[in-house]
Amino acid sequence: MKEKLKITSVDIYKADIEFKEPFRIAIMEILSAQSVFIKINTNEDLYGLGEANPTWGITGETQSINLAGAVDLARLLLNKDPLNIEGRMREIDRFLIHNSTLRSAFDMALYDLLGKVAELPLYAVLGGGKRSFWTDNTIGIADPDYMAKKALDYKNQGFQAIKVKLGTTTDQDIERIKKIRKAIGDDLPIRIDANQGWDYKTAVVTLQGLESMGIEYCEQPIACWDYENMRRIRQNTSIAIMADESLFDHHDAFKLASMGCCDYFNIKLAKSGGIHTALKINAIAESAGIRCMVGCMTETRLGLTAAAHVVSARPNIQYADLDGYLMLKEDPVIGGAHYNVGEINLPDTPGHGADIDPDFLKHCESTTVK
Repeated sequence: MKEKLKITSVDIYKADIEFKEPFRIAIMEILSAQSVFIKINTNEDLYGLGEANPTWGITGETQSINLAGAVDLARLLLNKDPLNIEGRMREIDRFLIHNSTLRSAFDMALYDLLGKVAELPLYAVLGGGKRSFWTDNTIGIADPDYMAKKALDYKNQGFQAIKVKLGTTTDQDIERIKKIRKAIGDDLPIRIDANQGWDYKTAVVTLQGLESMGIEYCEQPIACWDYENMRRIRQNTSIAIMADESLFDHHDAFKLASMGCCDYFNIKLAKSGGIHTALKINAIAESAGIRCMVGCMTETRLGLTAAAHVVSARPNIQYADLDGYLMLKEDPVIGGAHYNVGEINLPDTPGHGADIDPDFLKHCESTTVK
């Protein structure tokens, strides 16, 4: 009788990748991608890969926290069935009730393994079809003239939408959008993200001042905990509101939907703890008539490829903000999603289809739990 598939070891890699330039949002500045790669190995020489890319100001994690937590989660999984994702993720989510980015890396690796065992691409494992789609490209907070120059550059590259980080003062943020709109013309959609940077009054005044400038939606205008004022903001502007930092899991999704806080959900694997919960969020959204976007932190194409499979598999996901790797100086990923400017096409290889260049891993600090 064939031995049942089980997890025999987990490799944990510390992966630091420099940015092309510093990236500033309202609540923090990020200087580099500090990822943790997770490789779940089995007794049949099959493995699954995942990525944790912590953003401390949003998920409360650092690379050091994730490296330590990964050892504990690896020990939790040893000798267990990786195909029972429901069981494994219940154990993981109960063991670390926060640390969503780290949990997502293990989730991603388990789904990758499931696809490899089934010999199906991840979008098919999720019960969906294959479609190509576009990501926007994001401009961090900077001098308005510099931001306008970046926006024009992205337009000339061929991007079909531009995302702009805001969240400072009303005058400064309106000036940024005015200059960007003047630089790129009226046809290209602008998406804005305040990353909790405004209070209620500033949000309303700023959004009302931007209503004539072709804003597709605004992400997270105020603090993540302020559901009631997010609902009030939505009532006082014609610009659609998207929940981001207010939305970590399906419980948050239910609360946001039931209160009428937003028009859209931004699902990020790093916030939801992975694909398992992301699918629950989308299901709640769909039942409430809320369309979704899948967003990202500053992951490599490993994490972004897994997220892209979720986009492809669920038609209720209308937007994609999967531009994180475009900020990186180095691309250590083999295979995975292919980017043609901002158009994303998925591979048909089993699992999510992304792997890490062995030469890159040779230079990473690593730990094996077995």
